[in-house]
Amino acid sequence: MHILVTGAAGFIGYHVSEKLLARGDSVTGLDNLNDYYDVSLKEARLDRLKKLPRFSFLRANLQDRAAMEALFDDNHFDAVINLAAQAGVRYSLENPHSYIDSNIVGFTNILECCRHHEIGHLVYASSSSVYGMNSAMPFSVHDNVDHPISLYAATKKANELMAHTYSHLFGIPTTGLRFFTVYGPWGRPDMALFLFTKAILAGEPIKVFNNGDMQRDFTYIDDIVEGIIRITDSPATINPDWDGDYPDPGTSSAPYRLYNIGNSQPVRLTDFIAAIEKALGLTAVQEFLPMQPGDVAATYADIEDLIEAVDYQPETPVQQGINNFTAWYLKHMHKEQP
Repeated sequence: MHILVTGAAGFIGYHVSEKLLARGDSVTGLDNLNDYYDVSLKEARLDRLKKLPRFSFLRANLQDRAAMEALFDDNHFDAVINLAAQAGVRYSLENPHSYIDSNIVGFTNILECCRHHEIGHLVYASSSSVYGMNSAMPFSVHDNVDHPISLYAATKKANELMAHTYSHLFGIPTTGLRFFTVYGPWGRPDMALFLFTKAILAGEPIKVFNNGDMQRDFTYIDDIVEGIIRITDSPATINPDWDGDYPDPGTSSAPYRLYNIGNSQPVRLTDFIAAIEKALGLTAVQEFLPMQPGDVAATYADIEDLIEAVDYQPETPVQQGINNFTAWYLKHMHKEQP
């Protein structure tokens, strides 16, 4: 297949592109290489992809309507995997307009291009953050998620609503994937594992929010990628039993689906830190702080729908995933002190 992967220089987009190319697909990658975090890391990922056959790249913004229309006019894509977005929960408190530009305007352009070019399946990144104030665990795609606590989460919820509209009106198969705390090699520098590893190696304190009383459904990157690709190969279908009197948020009478992709085994933040200490053979200096605005105390994915749909569930143990990350970090990112 010929697949468009937006956000191809990003953490998840890089790994998805690499896996698709390895199995023989052609990939067109799109990214704007913005400076939300170190551009050199994005360029390093991209350099690795450019060495692989059947990969082409376009630097552009999703919100550039003319560029997006030209891209779709010039190519025939069998599927689109939209992973480009303005990331980060806390940054949305500081720069809200960036989230509207990329996650709302940009996603509209994706939907319109899919509509006018008969794309077989649009798969897009949602987020576990959409669960917001929900406290019933584990989080289920069949629960309403109408109380986000960050603008980032609100834009992801909006993406799901927008996708449903296009599935209903134009018959476009769309699938939203709610990712749960993704980590692993080539990860984002603003995420906890990267920040903690860097600080521990430097002998600096790490910031532990909510006084360490946090749980996260940490999900290893390879598991996320496998889920994305299996879902991409299985276009969304209608739920023949969907009932408007009792509307199911996770399915529809249109070809529209939502899935959680998480390890489904929440880990306490203190245990996560202990696993990093074990991998590095060092002890962290911990600075305990209150909860940050826009954050939640716990996440936990119900993945029964994912298992039923594509016979897959993430399975990488956290210690193994952290070991893989720290080995990569020491090789590619860590500079020994003189």
